[in-house]
Amino acid sequence: MGKTERAWQELDLKWKIGQLFVCGFDGLSPSAGIERLIGEYGIGGVVYFRRNLRDAKQAAALSAQLQSLSSVPLLTAIDQEGGMVVRLEEGVAVMPGAMAVGAAGNPELTYEAAFLAGQELRSIGINLNFAPCLDVNNNPENPVIGVRSYGENPEAVAALGVQALRGYQDGGVAAAAKHFPGHGDTTADSHRELPVVPHGRDRLDAVELLPFRAAIAAGVDAIMTAHVVFPAYEPDGTPATLSRRILTGLLRERLAFRGVVVTDCLEMNAIAGTIGVARGAVEAVKGGADLVLVSHRLDRQIAALEAVHEAVLAGEIPLSRIDEAVDRVWRLKEKRGLLRAEAETEAEAESEARRDAAGRPRGAAESAGEAAASRSSAPPASGIPVRTAADDAAARLSEAAVTVVKGEALLPLPREKRVLAVWAEARVGTEVVEAIEQERTLGAALREEGYAVAELRIGLDPTAAEREAVLREAETAETVVFASYDAAFHAGQAALANELCGRPDSAFVLAAVRTPYDLSAVPAAPLYICAYENKPAMMAALAGVLAGRLPAGGVLPVTVGAYPAGRRG
Repeated sequence: MGKTERAWQELDLKWKIGQLFVCGFDGLSPSAGIERLIGEYGIGGVVYFRRNLRDAKQAAALSAQLQSLSSVPLLTAIDQEGGMVVRLEEGVAVMPGAMAVGAAGNPELTYEAAFLAGQELRSIGINLNFAPCLDVNNNPENPVIGVRSYGENPEAVAALGVQALRGYQDGGVAAAAKHFPGHGDTTADSHRELPVVPHGRDRLDAVELLPFRAAIAAGVDAIMTAHVVFPAYEPDGTPATLSRRILTGLLRERLAFRGVVVTDCLEMNAIAGTIGVARGAVEAVKGGADLVLVSHRLDRQIAALEAVHEAVLAGEIPLSRIDEAVDRVWRLKEKRGLLRAEAETEAEAESEARRDAAGRPRGAAESAGEAAASRSSAPPASGIPVRTAADDAAARLSEAAVTVVKGEALLPLPREKRVLAVWAEARVGTEVVEAIEQERTLGAALREEGYAVAELRIGLDPTAAEREAVLREAETAETVVFASYDAAFHAGQAALANELCGRPDSAFVLAAVRTPYDLSAVPAAPLYICAYENKPAMMAALAGVLAGRLPAGGVLPVTVGAYPAGRRG
């Protein structure tokens, strides 16, 4: 460890501070701005969004380009949670999201999926995954967590979250559990405003903190903070990200976390729209954060870096606080093999040993690098896509997740009936869920099961023209399958689903392809089934259940109206 200490201590103050920042940029190749941040400020890492990534081959090349620009190896980070929150889909397996994993309830498969996902990420040069979410989603009105949570039961969230973080880390990438102390019981989105969780310490200890305690005991590499106010811990109304009472007093001292504390993005309105990004960076570092995430604008990134530098020179931030943060970041880089030239790092050796101990042959997961490269290149002559162990894990987990909440006796859907599939989709992305048009819709998956399907796409709140087209097509349909997307939050979508549900001439199926709470918007639906996400593997599993080819083995991970968490069929 002495060599490592000497290395970071040789950095000047400006570069020490730079090591505490993870920044984003625009484009598929390094921008002039990110080159400046690396070369002039010595930032510690970069974060990828869809705007940066086309496929696995390009992602690997981008990672290599960025690393070549920096004299200190970079943390290359991504929000590859699975399900609705993924930044890269081409050339890697898209694993199901947390709530689907919660519905499947299989710890071994949870670990396997995360392990294989971690291998794929590391093979393309990504070494830090901002996952898993350990938020306990016990509030149906939560607009930002929802299906990103494993469910409403703290013990289940802890058990599955630990398997996921172990899988990622054994697969070769650092895991960052989020959003500490917990973003699950909010009705506001911290990307837009500053939420408050008003509960007392006993309740927070029993619910929100339980998964994080388990993650710390399991050796999680990093924990990401929440831009949420917790009056029980911070009576001054300071959000957790900026609170010394929470980051140092609670997380470091009481919970004894020794890893890296990383902030959620300071450009979210909960920070940018209140204290501001630059001042927020100063307060976060003062409070105990080791990595500061500023994901978008170069002017804000530079302002934050300069503000922290000025705060150190002015004596507001002790140099010792900078040094302890750099030391933690450096140790994480060393642990993940970024500071060693040897072909096999300690982390890789540990991964191999655990894989063997788990009874998997070394070739069982394939070479993730070869898998990613093969899926990013042209398809084989047969036209059949390359299928990997990771793809199989995603398919098995998806099949185990599909949950029939109501009306199981109505399955399977008759194959001789004409089907209208209504596909609701988000067309405007957010920082969390970046909108992408899905080609493998539920209608497409039902066609593959042998159904005669007409499919119409609508927005989250359908236009008058979309509504009229759906109602006109429904006149000749014998079965209507409505793939809802957060209908409980969108009155227009709910109104159309209710109108279709009330038609006497056709059977009606409500299939929730995001939040499982949509039954509250269409309570008369005779058959209600939850898929938790609209990704291809899940649509194949959902269609298989509707057709009777697959059993519906999922268990509700949250309470949906009169149907309690834990309900199966």
